[in-house]
Amino acid sequence: MEDKLANALESHPCYNESAHSKFARMHLPVAPKCNIQCNYCNRRYDCSNESRPGVTSELLTPSEAKEKVRAVKEKIPELSVVAVAGPGDPLANDETMETISLINEEFPELTLCISTNGLMLPEYAEMLYGKGVRFITVTMNSYDPEISSKIYEFVLWKGKKLQGKEASKRLLKNQLDGIEKCIGLGMLVKVNIVLIPGINDDHIPDLVKKVKELGAYIVNILPLIPVEGTKFSDLRAPTPEERRKLTNLCSNDVKMMRHCRQCRADAIGLLGNDRSNEFIRIGKCGSGCGPLNVMRDGVVTDNIRIAIASDDGIRVNGGFGNTPAFRMFTVNGKIMKEDGIITIESKGGGVYGDAHTENIRNRIISLKDADMIIVKEIGPRPMHELKAAGKFVHVTSENTDIAIQDVLKAAKRHKE
Repeated sequence: MEDKLANALESHPCYNESAHSKFARMHLPVAPKCNIQCNYCNRRYDCSNESRPGVTSELLTPSEAKEKVRAVKEKIPELSVVAVAGPGDPLANDETMETISLINEEFPELTLCISTNGLMLPEYAEMLYGKGVRFITVTMNSYDPEISSKIYEFVLWKGKKLQGKEASKRLLKNQLDGIEKCIGLGMLVKVNIVLIPGINDDHIPDLVKKVKELGAYIVNILPLIPVEGTKFSDLRAPTPEERRKLTNLCSNDVKMMRHCRQCRADAIGLLGNDRSNEFIRIGKCGSGCGPLNVMRDGVVTDNIRIAIASDDGIRVNGGFGNTPAFRMFTVNGKIMKEDGIITIESKGGGVYGDAHTENIRNRIISLKDADMIIVKEIGPRPMHELKAAGKFVHVTSENTDIAIQDVLKAAKRHKE
């Protein structure tokens, strides 16, 4: 191990247990998009009452992230590690590379770390190394496609949505290739494994042996957190004793992490003392950046309802006049959740005349409960009528997570 890497290891609170009470880490939430859907994951933003991966109180641009690092470094001098760990997958977001470039340029003394599902790791390993990243965490829950197909709903790969064993095989190959490539470059790899009782618990010892063969430095067995709104919401979490026994068993093969806190995507401070709430909006918008309120039934509320023209819940891909259904989301200033789907009953059609008028009217009525509407495209007439009905309309073909962030920002600017 090169001297610089060995020195960085001494102050990395996740890779070195003796460092976690003395050195602080900071997660930069610049990566909202994800290229897989795990059955236990529900990515959220603006959520201060949950502490788990995938949760953040805000999303940052790369430049905002740099400003925030500067502010945190002044107040927390023991800061040693800056990481990108979500709330989506860092390697599915171009902002990740821009962010680590900015941080490495201004703060070369800080250790850079990336946490990923590994799908894009073979493609980005050399680039990460070239930008100063020496620590990689890969979440890998199985190397058996049969088991993996129960854990992952889908994988987005080169423009295709893969499911079942096809998705599992692609993800597994890329994870193994990516880990091997990173280790070959001289990076330290930590493998996170989510312990899911009844699904992968008996398989984990073999998985640990496999990643040890590849050269993983440390393994972290995490307990499943059943989260509302996910397919695994009804599964039970493993007991501390179950996790401890499995960790002890696997410690015969590889170094095990025992002090993990399953950090948020915006965690700041020592592992046992998260201070992220102290730094919300620093470097982002200065004063006067409060929640966005809307008027509904004569009452001001921050419970905002958003309708998105999306057939898969991942991207905005439907036009206002032809999408068969809208996905409804609610943002209440603290959490974002998907509430269901509004199916549009076909009435009329065409692009002009009475049929067109009937189609527009029917869609506006169907979306009467939405405060904001996000579509890929919309004509001037429905745009005018929606605005007359008090709806804020946003046109984009972005990922739904980003689209929601964008429409809230645009509405705030319009309000101001």
